[in-house]
Amino acid sequence: MKHIDFYLDFISPYAYLAFEQLPQALEGLSYEVAYKPVLLGAIVRHHGQRAPAEIPAKRSWTYRHVLWLGHAHGIPIEMPATHPYNPLPHLRLALAATALPGGAINRYLAETLFREVWRGGLEAADPARLAALAQRLQPARDPAGAEVKSQLKANTDEAIARGVFGTPAFVVDDRVFWGFDGLAMLRAYLASDDWFAGPQWAQADQRPSALAPG
Repeated sequence: MKHIDFYLDFISPYAYLAFEQLPQALEGLSYEVAYKPVLLGAIVRHHGQRAPAEIPAKRSWTYRHVLWLGHAHGIPIEMPATHPYNPLPHLRLALAATALPGGAINRYLAETLFREVWRGGLEAADPARLAALAQRLQPARDPAGAEVKSQLKANTDEAIARGVFGTPAFVVDDRVFWGFDGLAMLRAYLASDDWFAGPQWAQADQRPSALAPG
């Protein structure tokens, strides 16, 4: 059985779509998943990037694309009333409401929070909705406490150290698979496709770049 670390941020529509599609995409394979909340903004900044929603033309495409992907794959999805928004309350609530080790949350928690954001078209960061969500989940720890904040940072630092540059990211055997469209590639790896033992994976990036550094 293969172990998958699934790094996610509830702000990411692609992470939501990948979360919903994962059971179908990997049907029939033997695997286990650790769902790990991370702060996507910190990962993006670490790599010197800008988030898609910070680039107007890319923002427009991204929102249309994710709605199309939901339509094409039969996954219910509606844009929140405001996006991007501050995902920290959702991330911290998820970690505060779990007892799993290693900064992971269970699938029920991930599903509850993803659907809170990506179904219904409401304000994800509305204080009344956040309070009602906390009442439903009854977190054992304080979402605003130092322990939870430290765990979110640890998850994010761990993801960066493992080569994660965005969400959704799936790490298996120290190999990173990124994005909703990476699910097919992840399935092939878990199914022991011989391609991954060849030079296409190991040597694809082993060549000089003509771009100036920095």
